[in-house]
Amino acid sequence: MTLKERNVLLEVKELVKHFPITRGVFRREVGSVKAVDGISFDIHDRETLGLVGESGCGKSTAGRVILQLLPATSGNVIFKGRDLTSITKEELRKQRPQMQMIFQDPQDSLNPRMTVGSIVGEPLMEHQSLKTKERHERVEQLLNSVGLNPKFTNRYPHEFSGGQRQRIGIARALALSPDLIICDEPIAALDVSIQAQVINLLEDLQEEYGLTYLFISHDLSMIRHIADRVAVMYLGRIVELASSQSLYKTPLHPYTQALLSAVPIHDPKQERKRNRTILEGDVPSPSNPPSGCHFSTRCPKAEAKCFKEPPGWREVSKGHQVACHIV
Repeated sequence: MTLKERNVLLEVKELVKHFPITRGVFRREVGSVKAVDGISFDIHDRETLGLVGESGCGKSTAGRVILQLLPATSGNVIFKGRDLTSITKEELRKQRPQMQMIFQDPQDSLNPRMTVGSIVGEPLMEHQSLKTKERHERVEQLLNSVGLNPKFTNRYPHEFSGGQRQRIGIARALALSPDLIICDEPIAALDVSIQAQVINLLEDLQEEYGLTYLFISHDLSMIRHIADRVAVMYLGRIVELASSQSLYKTPLHPYTQALLSAVPIHDPKQERKRNRTILEGDVPSPSNPPSGCHFSTRCPKAEAKCFKEPPGWREVSKGHQVACHIV
């Protein structure tokens, strides 16, 4: 089944998340941090969409707002036909089992005072009415599915390595048989030797359980391996969205070209020959982004209108969308 033939599981429409900046005794609002500044995309059933960009561009915030861990300032998050931004807390709680998250640092996301069995079994206690024996059997089954010994249920997180702790986090995310999992840089805190194992595990689980992933990362080479489509984010906005093959073969936005030029090539001869795009200056503050195109102050190809007018979102070729005046 092709991507277009699959149902759209998640629609994000003009999503905005601004954090207020306050000063003084009365905490008067004097500005806002525009962490997510109007992003739109959709994810199809059983697809992996990669969301990439520099640190601080708003990727993780976008993931948390999509799951409604943070309330949206404006915009819509439509999951299975229901707008999560407009439903009640009780209705949202009923949706929770279908949406889960794998966090970046397993050291911080696992409660050090709880055993592995309690951590993985907690979602089952909250959302399902299983008997104690059934819950223990389900926890052991989940641990086994992520490659951990089911007999480890009485151990604590500090007794495991970083890779094993991330597997515990994955088992917890799988506990309620979700449809969508947001992976917030799940391999960033792991050793390079362990990263490939976790990625292969996520791919195997997607095949086995029919999962849909939003995979947030700054590792372009890893995203190329796991993602069906890739969205490139810069300073709160998505600047390019295309299939993985199309984006890596013919990047259109100057920012995407700069990112890809920094990814090492395994062939030393090609590495010496290729031209790298070196971006000058620092990333502007999200509390005071540039007018017009947010990338204009660092873009080597910027024209006069780039500094004045925000670029429109348009489809340049089939499935390849970009927000740029000069493309």
